[in-house]
Amino acid sequence: MRQKIKKMTTGLLFNELEKITNENIQTIEEKFTQLSNEQLDWKPRQDYWNIREVFAHLYEFAKYYHSTFSKKIDTTRFVEPTENFVSSPLGKSMWSAMKLGNAKNVKRKMKSHKLYNPTIVPSIVTETVVHDFLTSQRELLKIINRAKGINIRKAKIKLANNNVIKFRIGDAFLYVIYHNQRHIQQAINLLQHSKFPR
Repeated sequence: MRQKIKKMTTGLLFNELEKITNENIQTIEEKFTQLSNEQLDWKPRQDYWNIREVFAHLYEFAKYYHSTFSKKIDTTRFVEPTENFVSSPLGKSMWSAMKLGNAKNVKRKMKSHKLYNPTIVPSIVTETVVHDFLTSQRELLKIINRAKGINIRKAKIKLANNNVIKFRIGDAFLYVIYHNQRHIQQAINLLQHSKFPR
């Protein structure tokens, strides 16, 4: 969304989701799939995540949300799409906080849920995690396409770190896609670090 909006057409929302996801796929293919183990495991400081850990976080996140999105799409009774999507105030606040700034900078730092934090749960970090996440992004495009057949304002899901409040699935899609973009930029920043192994 290039404008400050709470209300948008459903088509504009889906265009944004697909555009960013396709950009993420291209970036991963071009910049991350051919890296060595040394490069994947490098970090500038011990308290930073390395590239493999960034993708492990993303992949665990994706496993929850892709399954949750698919289940809701398959079971919702709200099967009449609408022309416009309106974010809830809480939903817009949620995805706006996750969204990168115009200079691809992080506007607000956020603490990762412990289940998706590779330094707390190192078992999520695997040899194939970059390729696993890349595969999941191709699957996400199919999920987004399926979501075009439901009402993404009325269908709701719970967030991974919030078992109480349900969010409109349109807001949740924006949250997940901006989260992906945010962390892929984090990985790009590692590539661009002056001490990154070449």
